[in-house]
Amino acid sequence: MSDITFGTDGWRASIAEDYTFDNVRRCAQGFADYLKAIYGAEIARGAVIGGDKRFRSEDFAAAAAEVLAGNGIPVHFCGGGIPTPVISFGVTERGALGAINITASHNPPNDNGFKVRDLNGGAIDPAGLKAIEARIPATVAGVQRMEFDAALKAGLIQPYDPVPAYDARIRSLVDVEAIKAAGFTVLVDNMWGNGAGHLSRLLAGGKTQLIEYHADRNPIFPEMKRPEPIPPNVDAGLAKAREIGADVVCIMDGDADRCGLGDEHGQFVDQLRVYALLAMYLLEVRGERGPIVKTLSTTSMLDKLGARYGVKVVNTGVGFKYVAPAMMAHDGLIGGEESGGYAFRGHVPERDGILANLYLLDLMRRTGKKPTELLAMLFSLVGGEHFYDRIDTRLRDNEMKRTAKARLDTITPATIGGLRCTGKDTTDGYKFILEDGGWLLVRFSGTEPLIRVYCETVHGDRVPAILQDGLKLAGLA
Repeated sequence: MSDITFGTDGWRASIAEDYTFDNVRRCAQGFADYLKAIYGAEIARGAVIGGDKRFRSEDFAAAAAEVLAGNGIPVHFCGGGIPTPVISFGVTERGALGAINITASHNPPNDNGFKVRDLNGGAIDPAGLKAIEARIPATVAGVQRMEFDAALKAGLIQPYDPVPAYDARIRSLVDVEAIKAAGFTVLVDNMWGNGAGHLSRLLAGGKTQLIEYHADRNPIFPEMKRPEPIPPNVDAGLAKAREIGADVVCIMDGDADRCGLGDEHGQFVDQLRVYALLAMYLLEVRGERGPIVKTLSTTSMLDKLGARYGVKVVNTGVGFKYVAPAMMAHDGLIGGEESGGYAFRGHVPERDGILANLYLLDLMRRTGKKPTELLAMLFSLVGGEHFYDRIDTRLRDNEMKRTAKARLDTITPATIGGLRCTGKDTTDGYKFILEDGGWLLVRFSGTEPLIRVYCETVHGDRVPAILQDGLKLAGLA
């Protein structure tokens, strides 16, 4: 039996190596014991369980459902191919106590994962994750289980389709009829994942035409290294958009909780700019007000928008296990992170790639602007163009991580990429503040054995030098 640790967003591992049916059952038992300890007799409200389109995700979801049923906890069972935001919404729609979501999100094809959600449909905070970990039995002998068919007959597992209620919520948040009538040509790159068909269903029957791409189930994810909505994984979809002359490219990752964007020329718009566009849409175009919640790894353009519109900006550690609780605590208008995950007030405190893409289409509709024109509008509000990039380096072993950490603990350079370093933040990783208001962040991934080096600056020509200095600080160059 493997040691199981919940990272930035649940537990992920390689299928058939550590990610086995027995280990999924152990995780489910830990979650069941956690729910019983926290809620007692209220466990009759049950939990939602579903999964993505990875290899045998629906079967892993069924294995988790058997464990909850064996513990007397009713299961609202969605099966496979359900977007993460839809599962999270299902928690609130059913009045359940939480959810188990079988997905590895954007990870490589060999991986699968185990996410848990709270009674608000949001990520469970770090203390809650530790409490679940502590309850995971050392072996499968500690697991209580009821066979799936028996649990169905007993009413402890009930089939559940959350999509109709989710669609109704989406229509209450954004004017889909107006988007349908806008006459856009939209290329939707689903990255072989759970988002396939959802935008087309919501926008069917109008002048706007949606062309679905990478829409089938294919758990080896051809034409990409992984279903993460950044280059080079999005390159094939962007090329297809250029071929058909699309007005915009809407991209979703493998479990449809992340949003990517391509402009009218089939060029990628990075996820920091997308977050700033979404904040601009809510603040400037819709005239809404409320706190912006952001991880320290995302754009400083949000701080500038917050100052311009007089709204509070709340910074958190990386991951929705920090963002979701902060959104609840501050009644956040929008919350998000560098990875392309964004959540919105009036919905669930969960990343939603479907809604984020609809909001971007609505931004185009309301302003009559193309994506490049929207970026020009944004830059006029935040004092000019901002540039971002990231380098990921795989950790060979724990010694490589220890060596990098030891260096980073002690170093505060005078300059980075030729810009003066004015401060250092170790809230989550090592963030070095630059004189232009930009930053360099060196951080160990919480979901994979990677060290990430990110930066943002208003000096586009300095980006390569800043990243190289970041690699040097970590002993990687």
